[in-house]
Amino acid sequence: MTALAKLLRPAATVRALKESALGLVALVRQGLPTTLVDRLIANGWLTMHDVDRLVVSRRTLSHRKHHRQPLSADESDRLARVLRVLLLAEETFQSPDKALGWLRRQNRALQGSVPLELLDTGGGARAVETVLGRLAHGVYA
Repeated sequence: MTALAKLLRPAATVRALKESALGLVALVRQGLPTTLVDRLIANGWLTMHDVDRLVVSRRTLSHRKHHRQPLSADESDRLARVLRVLLLAEETFQSPDKALGWLRRQNRALQGSVPLELLDTGGGARAVETVLGRLAHGVYA
């Protein structure tokens, strides 16, 4: 099990992100917990700036925490998109450090874009996933 997968406990969350589209829909609709965001930041997977730009504003996140509310469906969907790419990167590079390094550097296969910065849209995430898939199959990217 990868380091990120261990962080995403329970295992049902990891399975839903990786394997079950309908399981993921259910998790997103009910709202992912704000504690998941905290764990990602505490373990160095994301910065608060990343979360603010890709998932939910700092102010809204603070409000949700204060009222003990999960993320909204839209926020959860954005977080799930980021998590899917993080998991794929970690699996591809077999190392959290290498995965994060790749995600935070400009990439020629993405026209010089930084992969993590493309995760604010579904199309950008698909482009990053495509490059990671090519790397996993030995195609230089």
